[in-house]
Amino acid sequence: MELVSIIIPYYKKKKYFYKSFLSAYNQTYKKKEIIIIYDDTDKRDLSYIKNLIIKFKNTKLIINKKNIGAGLSRNKGIKFSKGKYIAFLDSDDLWHKKKLTNQLQFMKKNNANFSHTSYKILNKNNIVVGRQIAPNNISYYNLLNSCEIGLSTVVVKKDVLLKNFFTNLKTKEDYALWLKISKNHKIFGIQAILCNWRKLENSLSVGIFKKLTNGFKVYYIHEGLNFFISIYRVFILSIFYTFKRIKQKYN
Repeated sequence: MELVSIIIPYYKKKKYFYKSFLSAYNQTYKKKEIIIIYDDTDKRDLSYIKNLIIKFKNTKLIINKKNIGAGLSRNKGIKFSKGKYIAFLDSDDLWHKKKLTNQLQFMKKNNANFSHTSYKILNKNNIVVGRQIAPNNISYYNLLNSCEIGLSTVVVKKDVLLKNFFTNLKTKEDYALWLKISKNHKIFGIQAILCNWRKLENSLSVGIFKKLTNGFKVYYIHEGLNFFISIYRVFILSIFYTFKRIKQKYN
C-alpha cells in the first residue's frame, strides 16, 4: 500500500473546514498524510486549525508568511510531501469515504498517472444543485475547450508533479496545470461520484472577470498561443462553460 499525500490549502473557510478535513482523515484508505497550508495573513483562524488537528496523526501544518494563493500553496505542499500519490482537496469540499480506496484501485488497474472523478455540486447550505460527470478520457484538445476536471477529485503521481507545477494565477491555476500534464499523460475519468464540490457565490461578476482574464493568461502566457487565438479560446471556453453549467444542473 503506497502513501498518499493529501494537500489542503486554507484561506478563510472556517465554516466548512472541519467537515472537509474529516472527510479526508476518515478515508477507508489508511496509508496517508494530510498537509494543510495556512495561506492567510489574518491569523485569527490559526489557533482553531492548530487545536483541531493536534489530536490527529500524520497531519502537518505549514504556515505561509504571506498570502501566496492556492496554487503556490499546493506547490509548497507537494515539496514537503512524502507520498507516491498526491491528492488535492479544497478546504470547503467533501470526499466520499471510499474515494481514495476506489481511485487508487482504478489507477493501479489502468496504470494511470492522473485520474479525476465525477462530483456533486453543493451550495453554501449543503443542498445539491448539480452534478458533473467525468468523461472517461480527456485529451489536450478537449481540455482546451472546456475544463471538466474538479480539482478536489484529482489524484496524480508525485513524479508527474515534480516536473509540472501550479502557476501563480488566482483562478485557473489548476486548468493551466492540467493542460500541461495532458500533453504527456493520459487523463483518466472515473464516472462514480466520489466528491462533493462546493459552489460559493462570492462577488460573482468580479469572479467571472477574473476567470476570463486568467483564462486569457493560460492560453497566451502558459500555452504560448498568439494574442488573437488566445482571445478566441477564451470565447470558446466561455461558451462551453455556459453549456457545462446547464448540463450540471440537469444531470
